Amino acid sequence: MSEEDAVDDEIPVIEDGMETMDLAEEVEVEVQDPLEVALERAETAEKEIAYKDAEIQNVRKRMMAEKAELIQYSGMGLARRMLTVLGDVDRALANVGDEDETTMAQGLRLTRNKMWHELQADGVSAIEAKGQKFDPAKMDAITTIPASEAFAAGHVVDVLESGYMYKQRVLTAARVVVASDD
Repeated sequence: MSEEDAVDDEIPVIEDGMETMDLAEEVEVEVQDPLEVALERAETAEKEIAYKDAEIQNVRKRMMAEKAELIQYSGMGLARRMLTVLGDVDRALANVGDEDETTMAQGLRLTRNKMWHELQADGVSAIEAKGQKFDPAKMDAITTIPASEAFAAGHVVDVLESGYMYKQRVLTAARVVVASDD
């Protein structure tokens, strides 16, 4: 068999006109109007652009909120360090007796008051705990004692270490003794 015979075998031979019509119907291609195709693509692109624009706006808002929060709480680390110094001054003052009201003790007291007023001006406040209901978000329960008439169960009996807030955040949790039914 020659190459021409092989090629002739692959080409279908159409003998009558009816078979030609059947082939044309089978190969029918859906032709879309180019204007409709362009309009569909434009609509899809507009939706994508609107989505991306909304996403950019959301990212921008989130970034602005994070930036504002960082600015608002930027002094938190310094306040925490200054509170440790304030605690040291308080301990030094506790060791000074009333009879030792020397110039040094007066200087320590003035320094402590000035430091506390500056911290308050920056947004630091003491956590009021004694006699209050125990709040695990602001307080650490170091130990518990049985409840009594003076202190109901779930209330703070004593404050072992003061706690502080920096604006709306806990700077250091108050370490407390809590009355309990157990």
